[in-house]
Amino acid sequence: QVQLVESGGGLVQAGGSLRLSCAASPSIFSLSTMGWYRQAPGKQRELVATITSSGSTNYADSVKGRFTISRDNAKNTVSLQMNSLKPEDTAVYYCSANAPPLTYWGKGTLVTVSS
Repeated sequence: QVQLVESGGGLVQAGGSLRLSCAASPSIFSLSTMGWYRQAPGKQRELVATITSSGSTNYADSVKGRFTISRDNAKNTVSLQMNSLKPEDTAVYYCSANAPPLTYWGKGTLVTVSS
């Protein structure tokens, strides 16, 4: 059974930092492009960052320079280091694993940034 389990969300003041982690099933992790997406209240889910199995990264313009995605292939985990957080970063953050033709999703973790 494929599982993605996120952790690390919470409440933080603007300007602060949080680190999200996602533990993935070994069966999908090694070949998958891993990603973080977020969905704010009343908005569509949007891409935050992705990282390929070889380590190439891609970021949404809104988080470039503030967020860093990384993966540990030995531990089957992907992380998102979030610095200089802004109130507009408030959202449920979802971990994803893209293993064509399928994409898997975690249940999400809430990040709230207070002003």
